[in-house]
Amino acid sequence: MDPIAFEIFGLQIRWYGILLSSAILIGIFLSMYLAEKNHFDSEKLLDLVLIMIPAAIVGARIYYVIFRWDYYSNNLNEIYKIWHGGLAIHGGIIGGIIVSIIYTKKRNLSFWELSDFIAPSLILGQAIGRWGNFFNQEAYGRETNLPWAITVNDPTKGIIHVHPTFLYESLWDFSVFLFLLWYGRNRKKVDGEVFILYIILYSIGRLFIESLRIDSLMFMGIRVAQLVSILAIIIAVIIFKYFRKSV
Repeated sequence: MDPIAFEIFGLQIRWYGILLSSAILIGIFLSMYLAEKNHFDSEKLLDLVLIMIPAAIVGARIYYVIFRWDYYSNNLNEIYKIWHGGLAIHGGIIGGIIVSIIYTKKRNLSFWELSDFIAPSLILGQAIGRWGNFFNQEAYGRETNLPWAITVNDPTKGIIHVHPTFLYESLWDFSVFLFLLWYGRNRKKVDGEVFILYIILYSIGRLFIESLRIDSLMFMGIRVAQLVSILAIIIAVIIFKYFRKSV
């Protein structure tokens, strides 16, 4: 697929940017809807989202650049070009959490309450945003002959058939999104449960899907995403059990 959707006065509009922008807008409207439905001032949530989004994008890019410094140290002019791909969701989550904690503390709001409104929107945005990887021909998996394999032009191997790992994660994320909506409506007992379940479920899916990818960020021979996912699951499970004991 051509990564460029169209051009306006010589400016290239890429599918990656369109999908990322769409995911953000949909996420904003959904989180505000969930806030209003739960009788929370959606304007306060919007204030948080508007500062959280750029923080998440910056965090996602910094995280990616750090673990690909062998490339970016020799291509400094590529660091800011996020439309070429290269946003690590774990970095985005970390950036968003840091800003959210600071914001809620200063505004005397509950971080856990707001995080429950944002979690479904976040995972839905991830499901949509993963399709940007398809148009950029990135984040795909190992070679395979399965019927649903996609064709990519690999820089070293040429035309090959590979696992559509972006699709696997998109489908997983959308399933988690539906579950979180159901859980928040029917099973939630304390604030923070929906967000913690988002961390657990997304990390479980990423842990397995990452094993199929060939472009993983690496640290000392270990896939960074898998390491972070394992740590996130352990910490999140502990917090979830603590919440349940406090009920």
